[in-house]
Amino acid sequence: MADGGDGGPGAAGGRVPAQPQERALWCDERFDFQATFLQCLAKHVPNIYSAEMDPLLEKQEEMVQAAILYPLERYLFGEDPDTFLEKLQQSETSQLCGKVFKGGETTYSCRDCAVDPTCVLCMDCFQNSIHKNHRYKMHSSTGGGFCDCGDTEAWKAGPVCTKHEPGASGSPKENSECQLNEEVMEHSRRVFPSVIKYMVDMLIWEEEKELPPELTISREKVDSYYCVLFNDEHHSYDHVIYSLQRALGCELGEAQLHTTAIDKEGRRAVKAGRYASCQEAKEEIKRHSENVSQRPLHVEVLHADVMAHQKFALRLGSWLNKLMSYSRDFRQIFCQVCLKEETGSGKPCSISKLMLWDAKLHKGARKVLHELIFSSFFMEMEYKKHFAVEFVKYYKALQKEYISDDHDRVLSVTALSVQMFTVPTLARHLIEEQSVITTITETLLEVLPEYLDKNDKFNFQGYSLDKLNRVYAVIYDLRYVLISKPTVWTDRLRERFLEGFVSFLRILTCMQGMEEIKRQIGQHIEVDPDWEAAIAIQMQLKNILLMFQEWCACDEELLLRAYKECHKSVMRCSTNSSRLREKTAFHLCGHTLESRPYRVSLDPVSIHLPLSRTLAGLHVRLSKTGRISRLHEFVSPEEFQVDLLVEYPLRCLVLVAQVAAEMWRRNGLSLISQVFYYQDVKCREEMYDKDIIMLQIGASLMDPNHFLLLILQRYELADAFRRIKPTKDQELIKQCNVLIEEMLQILIYVVGERYVPGVSNVTKEDVIMREIIHLLCIEPMAHSAITKSLPENENNETGLENVIDKVATFKKPGVSGHGVYELKDECLKEFNMFFYHYTKTQHSKAEHTQKKRRKQENRDEALPPPPPPDFCPAFSNVVRLLNCDVMMHILRTILQRAVELETHLWTEAMIQMVLHLLSLGLLEEKQQLQKSPEEEVTFDFYHKASRMGSSALNAVNILMLLEKLKRIPQLEAQKDMINWILQMFDTVKRMREKSSLTTVAATSVSEATKGDETQSTQDKEKAERKRKAEAARLHRQKIMAQMSALQRNFIETHKLLYENTLEAQGKEDAIMEEESMSSIDYSRIALGPKRGPSVVEKEVLTCILCQEEQEVKLESAAMVLSACVQKSTALTQNRSRILELSGDTLDPLFMHPDLPCGTHTGSCGHVMHAACWQKYFEAMQLNFRQRLHVEQIFDLENGEYLCPLCKSLCNTVIPIVPLQAQKINSEDAEAVAQILSLARWLEIILVRISGYSVKNAKGEKQNAPAFVNKGLGSSALEFNSILSFGVQSSAKYSSSIKEMLILFATTIYRVGLKVAPNEADYRIPMMTWSTCAFTIQCIENLLETEGKPLFGSLQNRQHSGLKALVQFAAAQRTTSPQVLIQKHLIRLLGVLLPNFKMEDTPSLLEVDMFHVLVGTVLSFPSLYWEDAVDLQPSSISSAYNHLYLFHLTTLAHITQIVISSAKESPTARSHDNSEEACSAQSFCREVCQYTSGCFSQDIPGWLVWDCVKKGIMPYLRCAALFFHYLLGVSPPEELQQVSEEGQFKALCSYLSLPTNLFLLFQEYWDTVNPLLQRWCADPVVLSCLKGKSIAIRYPRKRNSLIELPEDYSCLLNQASQFRCPRSSDDEQKHPVLCLFCGAMLCSQNTCCQELVNGEELGACTSHALQCGAGVCMFLKIRECKVVLIEGKTRGCLYPAPYLDEYGETDPGLKRGNPLHLCRERYRKLHLLWQQHCIIEEIARSQETNQIFFGFNWQLL
Repeated sequence: MADGGDGGPGAAGGRVPAQPQERALWCDERFDFQATFLQCLAKHVPNIYSAEMDPLLEKQEEMVQAAILYPLERYLFGEDPDTFLEKLQQSETSQLCGKVFKGGETTYSCRDCAVDPTCVLCMDCFQNSIHKNHRYKMHSSTGGGFCDCGDTEAWKAGPVCTKHEPGASGSPKENSECQLNEEVMEHSRRVFPSVIKYMVDMLIWEEEKELPPELTISREKVDSYYCVLFNDEHHSYDHVIYSLQRALGCELGEAQLHTTAIDKEGRRAVKAGRYASCQEAKEEIKRHSENVSQRPLHVEVLHADVMAHQKFALRLGSWLNKLMSYSRDFRQIFCQVCLKEETGSGKPCSISKLMLWDAKLHKGARKVLHELIFSSFFMEMEYKKHFAVEFVKYYKALQKEYISDDHDRVLSVTALSVQMFTVPTLARHLIEEQSVITTITETLLEVLPEYLDKNDKFNFQGYSLDKLNRVYAVIYDLRYVLISKPTVWTDRLRERFLEGFVSFLRILTCMQGMEEIKRQIGQHIEVDPDWEAAIAIQMQLKNILLMFQEWCACDEELLLRAYKECHKSVMRCSTNSSRLREKTAFHLCGHTLESRPYRVSLDPVSIHLPLSRTLAGLHVRLSKTGRISRLHEFVSPEEFQVDLLVEYPLRCLVLVAQVAAEMWRRNGLSLISQVFYYQDVKCREEMYDKDIIMLQIGASLMDPNHFLLLILQRYELADAFRRIKPTKDQELIKQCNVLIEEMLQILIYVVGERYVPGVSNVTKEDVIMREIIHLLCIEPMAHSAITKSLPENENNETGLENVIDKVATFKKPGVSGHGVYELKDECLKEFNMFFYHYTKTQHSKAEHTQKKRRKQENRDEALPPPPPPDFCPAFSNVVRLLNCDVMMHILRTILQRAVELETHLWTEAMIQMVLHLLSLGLLEEKQQLQKSPEEEVTFDFYHKASRMGSSALNAVNILMLLEKLKRIPQLEAQKDMINWILQMFDTVKRMREKSSLTTVAATSVSEATKGDETQSTQDKEKAERKRKAEAARLHRQKIMAQMSALQRNFIETHKLLYENTLEAQGKEDAIMEEESMSSIDYSRIALGPKRGPSVVEKEVLTCILCQEEQEVKLESAAMVLSACVQKSTALTQNRSRILELSGDTLDPLFMHPDLPCGTHTGSCGHVMHAACWQKYFEAMQLNFRQRLHVEQIFDLENGEYLCPLCKSLCNTVIPIVPLQAQKINSEDAEAVAQILSLARWLEIILVRISGYSVKNAKGEKQNAPAFVNKGLGSSALEFNSILSFGVQSSAKYSSSIKEMLILFATTIYRVGLKVAPNEADYRIPMMTWSTCAFTIQCIENLLETEGKPLFGSLQNRQHSGLKALVQFAAAQRTTSPQVLIQKHLIRLLGVLLPNFKMEDTPSLLEVDMFHVLVGTVLSFPSLYWEDAVDLQPSSISSAYNHLYLFHLTTLAHITQIVISSAKESPTARSHDNSEEACSAQSFCREVCQYTSGCFSQDIPGWLVWDCVKKGIMPYLRCAALFFHYLLGVSPPEELQQVSEEGQFKALCSYLSLPTNLFLLFQEYWDTVNPLLQRWCADPVVLSCLKGKSIAIRYPRKRNSLIELPEDYSCLLNQASQFRCPRSSDDEQKHPVLCLFCGAMLCSQNTCCQELVNGEELGACTSHALQCGAGVCMFLKIRECKVVLIEGKTRGCLYPAPYLDEYGETDPGLKRGNPLHLCRERYRKLHLLWQQHCIIEEIARSQETNQIFFGFNWQLL
């Protein structure tokens, strides 16, 4: 309900007291309260909730308070409710937190202290608990959970946070709970039953047209009905909207409102009217929503009064919910009333009624009901127990209702099971008293009968995924009950548990052998059978099976009885299916095996054997506890039938082998998938591993020869090891070889895999350590990768952290990637090549890695197995397999085939495995000989191996075969291993020969001697290998020398070509040729008469498309750079400024000093011919038109394309205009210097501009500046005086270059102003100058931020792009009318020269001076324009023009800085009397005079100079970059280094400025004085000085991304406190954080969508338009992901800068480890923004991850 929580108890505002007579009626004891209460409701409720189609929620709430709740509370409390509740709140504190989680809310679990992973804390409790400093996990709640703070059973330590500690709120501990007085308690006992009964009756009311009689008042029944639509989880939002539009004929907006309300509340009245019209609407909605695959929407027609009472019942539920939080007494009375059954009726109590009706309630009602249960029953342990008993009593009915329901689990009352079943004492009570395990298992059996086949086995073909997902919830309940093992066993607990276990065995019996498959022969299977359900259930049961085994292992008696029951079940299943066939005999090596015939390749086989595997688990635990000695008391040896126990797991392993041999390939992918999961980490603990254990059990209890004969028979390899003539069919031979390999591998595992507690004396830590060692032997791995490769226990823990540091060292990550663990060297000896959890790929990778490592260490490549731990007594007989006759026969046969080179009958892998088995046998014998006297050791592997295979003359033993194997070239790789085995044979032989243990020392000496002999053989082999390696090295060296000589020769021959190639790579500032060097006086000054020479290099560039070279010339065809123009707010000083979304009326000539939004041009630096680029672009357009159905990541309509080479996103090209070399004659320059002072230069400009104005003004009246000659000199100057200082003809560009100049300029105009392209628009030149200035400012900002020198540190792409951009900006003037350029120039000069000031000229403080400088310098040549001839200034004229324009702009900027930034400092020091300080002081006096004292002259001179020096640096740096790329004059060396002081002096030198900048004013004082007066007298300047307005202070602050907290939980805390400003409900949103400005937004929610230019935009997209001009960077807090977006249609996800302690990100908080800010990665994000690469990153990401095309970025 939308108004559910607005006005409960304690809500102060908006109450209207009830009428006195009505209040008296409530309070009169003689009246029957219930009747009076119901009469009141019957009277008021229908009136209050009469307008359900368009409810006024606030008004409804006021009426409810006044008419019902206020009188009710008054009666209940006996005084004013507000006063009473306030007193109660102050005195009442509960130790339990009880916060109910909403979906998406962050929860915390402590890995050190939580009893199980379901024990969680809310944000507040976690922040105030000791667990904050422990190993914790963070997760997003799915909703419906409950904070466990204060529950002592949930935590091993720190159960209570500081907020909920007794006495924490200031009240004394002993009186932490206030007792209600008797009167209030008595009233509660009268009020609660009536309220609860009314609630229950109305919520479970089924009559649509009638109310209960007691709520019907004597008036005529009104024909007022509602057509009510209910929520379900099958129909999509769009489908419901469509159905409503079609059925009701309503507008889209109205249908959307209805649908949103239905989704949130669960139901909504969509039509009001008479019964007939509502009924008609119901039918229409059903008709339009029904289709072939979906049932119709759930619609009901309810009487208006029924609807009203149901709504008020929920309002009462919210009222009760609030009331519960005030007092324990209220909670107890409420629980007592709810649990009270009607005497003699046999009906369930009130709370049970509501639980049983839960599945029929709508979403809103369920939420209220569940919250009420949380706030009452779950806050009182005693009543929680009563509730749990009721819950278990109706468990089967509730689960069946849930399974047939369509709402999510979180909205079902069954989801509350986790709150009860995970409480250890409660779980024990429910097992003992309510047989909860049996109840759950019987429920499972009752809900799954439809999947049973004729043999009573499950078969999930054609299953419903939704239904099975609901069944998993029942399985989870079983897991919750078993999650904590009991420490004390009572007889009753033992019996009840065993009863539950036997019931659970019935489920396993239905799974044993389910979904049997038969090998497909001849034809491929037509349809893959469903396999996922069976494997999924196996996964769900994995931990439950383990928990049952652990529970059984807690108690000796229980373990033996459980074993007996399990054995009985296995035998029952086994004898049922195998009794039909008669036994047959199989003879080999003098041994005979009688068994029933069965072939995996022909007969049915199943991979599902949970019963057999459970028995194996129990057997191991019997062995571990040593109770196996008592097994015969429970299962007699005759009953045991070990051969039957082994049979089914063995068949399963044979099936896996045959799948590997590709014998089952006609059975399709389903079998391959099952085999994969069978061995995968998710299932293997209870599948593959247990099958190996069952074989080990068989090997320990059967005769070893019989066991091996059984294996040979089941692997269908009997004939392969009898001397039968083999087939010539290559396919069959290959199959046979793979089967032999697989069988040998299983034998290795049976004998060698002992790392299971119970099979040998190892601990769980040893097992995990071994797993990790073998994973890291493959390669170094990340923490998450290791975790994924280890099995999880019932608490979702792998045990990794406890042992990882013992075996590995952590290597931290860099700026990208993740940290990895590397194995410690001392652990390498534990490597076992045939580790049973390796896949085939991992096996070969690990072998390769280890051999490569040993080779690098100059050691032999033998990889023998590590000595295995001893078997436990129960499994000690397994080793007899190694030295039995059949094993020797198998080994000898394979080796013999290799020696005889019967190539098709053996493989190298087979030999490897035989060698491994031999190693295991020798290691076993060696270990036994070391522990016991020789005569006691019965294990005689050496004797058997050295014995002849037969009595034939040519018979050989294994030792002899090994010697022969060494000489086989195909087995060169195994030579080291064979040597190691021969050495071991010798060692064991010597140990056998020494019969006395006292001569151990002598033994070791003899071993050493023998070792020396063997070593000498190995040394010879090593020397030979070394000699060959040295020869190969010398050969390589010789070849490399020859290649190097050829290369040098080629370079010498093609020297010119080589040099040109270097030039084409853009080598910056290449030194000119020596001849030109000697003729010119070299100087590093960019401005004025002493300007240095332009460094012009011959540019020969290669087109990336046609690969042809071309020199860049003015008259040649254009060459272009791919480029991207974008709007940017990267430098803005005021993010709150509203940006114009469309620039139709925008005048971009002046940039505000805030730099609110500029146009940035970047390039990837790749060159193309203009013609090639046009062809490429047209081809892409054509391709796009032909593939309309494919979404593109770029917008061709707006000129976007991907660079053909680097795939960067581009939207235009920059024409490459060559730099024109200019030489200055020093004599002429000096002559001009005598005449052309600043004053004279200004006069000449004034006259020239006046002349143009007179020309242009003829015949038209225009807004021209009033040129008043303010005594600036003689009027004798002529219109053409400007030409007398040197002119030259303008550069002539080829038509191709001109075309590209226009195209690029139009793109800048179109993108920068967001308008349609128009080549003739007057703003095009303005935008050109603006993007040039802004791009330089961005690059300067970036270099400063990164601490790099101004010159020499730019990337090649930045250098090429900036050079092309500046030259383009200078050349673009020629494509526009010169009159237009002059007009812009006059307006720009108006800022500097008051004579030119117009009405729209901004104040000095309202413009960015660098933009003015760039605009004036680039537009100034337009003053040289004549009608008849196209002229431009000569080098000397340009030098003076640039110098004076720069000096004027600099003077204006200094004035800006002084006025806006020089403020009095609290830490003034007066000892600095430098020349600069004095000059600054005198300048301040002038400013003070011209501002009529508004500027304080008390500011110390040193402070003013300090402000000016710091404030002007960015401007000087930008100017240096601009003039360098415009004129090509080399900068001083100091600017190629990072040095504060040296940099300032070098900039002043390069830009012809005095280092004391105030001397500039003194030099030009007569000319500048009137300008300064006018600047200072400006109203905006005076307003700023008076403090009425704020001006930008210099230097501007360098923008960076917002400061993020170190700990990610702080961010989550912020998100939890975030409330959407546009939404009144309490639902959790998707908060995102703008990393540019720090704004928290509500993402992906309809409440915050905005209408922009007629389009619906999400909160992030609309925010990005203002904050980042369409480009923005957000952090999705709950998912821990960064989102980059551009415009309305593009975006991508990017890794968040938060890493866990293992150097890994955690998108979606799936792992939940604590996260901390990585500064390097955050800096990388910052650079991505400042380098304007966000768009590029999005394009690259979308190209590689096309999955995101489906996402609607517009609504983010």
